[in-house]
Amino acid sequence: MSNLARRAALECVLAVVRDDAYANLVLPTILSRRALEGRDARFATELAYGSLRMQGWYDAVITSAARRPSRDLDPTVRCVLWLGAHQALAMNTPPHAAVSETVDLAVRAGAGRAKGLVNAVMRRITERSSDAWRAVLAPGSSRDAIALRTSHSDWVARELAASLAAHGRAGDLEALLEAHNQPAQVTLAVRPSLMDRDHLVHEVNGTPTSLSPYGVVMSGGNVGAVESVAQGKAGAQDEGSQLVAAVLASAAARPTSPDERWLDMCAGPGGKTALLGSLAAQTGATLDATELHPHRAELVRRNVRALPSGVVRVIEADATTFQGGPYDRILLDAPCTGLGALRRRPEARWRKHEADLMQLTQLQRRLLERARTLLAPGGVIAYVTCSPVLAETREVAQHAGLAMHNARSAFAHVTGSPASQWGSGPDVQLFTHVHGTDSMYVALLSRPGGR
Repeated sequence: MSNLARRAALECVLAVVRDDAYANLVLPTILSRRALEGRDARFATELAYGSLRMQGWYDAVITSAARRPSRDLDPTVRCVLWLGAHQALAMNTPPHAAVSETVDLAVRAGAGRAKGLVNAVMRRITERSSDAWRAVLAPGSSRDAIALRTSHSDWVARELAASLAAHGRAGDLEALLEAHNQPAQVTLAVRPSLMDRDHLVHEVNGTPTSLSPYGVVMSGGNVGAVESVAQGKAGAQDEGSQLVAAVLASAAARPTSPDERWLDMCAGPGGKTALLGSLAAQTGATLDATELHPHRAELVRRNVRALPSGVVRVIEADATTFQGGPYDRILLDAPCTGLGALRRRPEARWRKHEADLMQLTQLQRRLLERARTLLAPGGVIAYVTCSPVLAETREVAQHAGLAMHNARSAFAHVTGSPASQWGSGPDVQLFTHVHGTDSMYVALLSRPGGR
């Protein structure tokens, strides 16, 4: 692979580390500017994303090889060594090439004075295989060892272990954390009132998703080049995200009837809004979608542009104080830590902190209380997070004083599968390593006694 691909990967990693950029936003621009395509583009993407995702583990390896804490190194040198370690330990790059190319990258990045250090560290790294490093630095099955070798912080591993145990999967921690290190497939969702899934399968040479009746897995290519996506008849959307919209639309707690009013409380960027709006159009319902931030509200409008006029109304408003309703169905996909989607954003696991939880759970409870006031008698709320953390999921739902309906039955209906596949409680927690989706949580709630 070309040195240009390695330099593109380093540019992306440095933008994330120095400027708090998002890798999935900056890397496409870097690849375009450097005119990288095909194999070089794929190499640069794997190198950048893999290095960012596994930086916690590579810091441990580098610390051992450098015989000093990796955090004490110059930031550019540290990032260069992440890339070198990823090539040597995860990309099957021959040891001599991993060493020489990493030294060359350090020089090109302006860290030539450290080339002796980079050379020595890389030589020590390549003396052991990936499995050998794990045996030395993170042996055993303790939670700390699993967190280190899968490159997750201690607090994230602790919270996910607690969630797994609460949902009857106490022995699954390593499987879940390993799943976060596998890139997600590109999944599209049709808007069913605008096109059928078979047409999209043919258009992208894809395969139908196994759970969502609206999903298609792309076999490759650029989502932006898909004509149906450009027309707004389909859009990129995780299969779990598709399911939660479908579950709300079909929830048995409130059989669908014409002229219902639906609400999407935190709508941006609008993937769920578009699918929910399309389902509303099929039943004669209308959907209001609130979004606090104007730029995200514009993304929602773009996502729903192909739906019939009058079905979806996008409202720029603070959902915690929104005055509207009453609504028969409310989707509250609440702001959360996003720990259910760590495979999608390689740097995300290092930007979330335990201190964030208290602030987020307070907001989640305020939003759910507002949803309660907006709900029509007999209506249903889908409380949703892209996080399996108990403090953000079950504990928020239970604190609200609402009746909890059997979401498992709704998932079974939507997916055509047995209810037993979706856990044992009334709420449903998806897990990436089990369902192949983001780890979405869903509780279906209504006022006690239908008030």
